[in-house]
Amino acid sequence: MTVTQRGTVNQPTPEQPADVVARLRATFRTGRTKPVEWRTAQLRRLREMLTERGDDLAAALRADLGKSATEAYRTEIDFTVREIDHTLDHLREWLRPEPAPVPAHLGADADAWTQYDPLGVVLVIAPWNYPAQLLLAPLVGALAAGNAVVAKPSELAPATSAALARLLPAYLDTDAVAVVEGGVPEATALLAERFDHIFYTGNGAVGRVVMRAAAEHLTPVTLELGGKSPVFVDRDTDVEAVADRLARGKFLNAGQTCVAPDYVLTDPRTAAALETALVRAVEKLYGTDPATSPEYGRIVNERHFDRLSGLLDSGRVVVGGGSDRTDRFIAPTVLADVDPGSPVMREEIFGPILPLVTVPDLDAAIAFINDRDKPLALYVFSESETTRERIAAETSSGAVGHGLPLAHLTVSDLPFGGVGESGMGSYHGRYSIETFSHRKAVLVKPLR
Repeated sequence: MTVTQRGTVNQPTPEQPADVVARLRATFRTGRTKPVEWRTAQLRRLREMLTERGDDLAAALRADLGKSATEAYRTEIDFTVREIDHTLDHLREWLRPEPAPVPAHLGADADAWTQYDPLGVVLVIAPWNYPAQLLLAPLVGALAAGNAVVAKPSELAPATSAALARLLPAYLDTDAVAVVEGGVPEATALLAERFDHIFYTGNGAVGRVVMRAAAEHLTPVTLELGGKSPVFVDRDTDVEAVADRLARGKFLNAGQTCVAPDYVLTDPRTAAALETALVRAVEKLYGTDPATSPEYGRIVNERHFDRLSGLLDSGRVVVGGGSDRTDRFIAPTVLADVDPGSPVMREEIFGPILPLVTVPDLDAAIAFINDRDKPLALYVFSESETTRERIAAETSSGAVGHGLPLAHLTVSDLPFGGVGESGMGSYHGRYSIETFSHRKAVLVKPLR
C-alpha cells in the first residue's frame, strides 16, 4: 500500500485475509514493531489522525447512528485521544522490567525479573455501537504493546468502517497495521487464520463463535460482551439527581451502550417518585419532542428497531413510547409496573427503554441480581455506606459504579471488562499492555 501524503492513500486491490496475516507476521518477525520508539510513533500518528480528521469520523458516526458532533467527539474521538495521551505518558514506566526476589539457594549472584513481550499479530473486531472508539481504543493498547494488528470494523456501521479503512492506512505503518472490511464472510475468513490474540467486542452469541475459532489455534481471547446492567436506587436518595444521571447514562447513543443502565430496582414508593423525576429529566435533555433534538441519536438499523419496538409494551409507559421506523427513531422511554418475566427483562435491551422493577428491600434486590447472569456493570444510588458495601461484596459484575453510570470507562487506570456472560479479560491504560503482551519470566545465574 503506497502512502502519497499525510491523510491520503492509494488503495490497491484488497488482499485476502490469509495474505494480510502473513504479511503482518513477516513484519513482526523482523522486530520492527518492538522498539518503544516505533510504538510511540504509531500512537502519535493515530492521535494526529483523530485531531486532523476527527470531523470525517464525526460525519460518519452521524450517518450511521445519528450521533451529534458533540457526542461523537466526547464518546469516541476525544475519548480515544485521552487514552493515547495517558498511554504515551506512562508507556516507558509500564514496560520497565519488574524485579523478582530470588531464593537463597540460587546464590546471591542470581537475578530475576519479568518483562513484557509483544504477542505477535493481533486481531481486533469492533462492534457497531461505538464503531470508532471500540476499534481504536484496543488498537492503542495493541500498538503500545508492540504488536502488528488486523483491525476489523463493523459492517453495521458502514460509513464509519469506510472512514477508518481510508484513514488508518494514511497515518499508520501499513506493513504492521491492516484494516479488513466486510461482514460475516470476511470475519469468518479472518477467524480461520492463526492469530496471537483476538480481541472481540460484541454479543455473547458471536463471542462463542470467536472462542471456538480461537480454540483451533489455542489463541487467547479477550471478550468484551454485554448483559443487563442493573441499577439499585435506595429509598434515601435524591430522586431528582438520580433521574438526571440515569437519563444521561441510559439514553446516550439512544441507549446503544454496553454499560448503559438496563433496568432499575427500587421499592414501590421510590419508584413512584422516580417516575415523575424521569419525565422531567428526559424533557430537560431532549425537549418535549426528542425526534427533533440534535443531541438524540437513532437506532442502527431496521432489524434492531423492530426488536426494540417489540419490547415497548412490556409495561406502563411513563414517558416516551413513540417510534418511527422510517427514521429509525425510538423515543427515550421509561416503563413502570414491569414484570420480571416480561420480554424486556429477558434480554439485554441495548436501546432507549428503561424498565422500573419494584422489590421490597435490599435483600430482594441482591437476590434478583444474583439470580441472573453476571452483568458488565452494576450501578448503585445510595447514601448508605453499608448498602454500598453489601452490594459490592454480595454480587459479581465487571464493575460497580456508585452515583454515576458509565463514568468508570473514563478512568484510564481502571480495568474495563466483564465477568462470566459479560466477558473475559480487560483493557484500558496499563491493563491493555497486560492484555496484549506476554509477561515473560527471566532468570540469570552467572557460570563463574
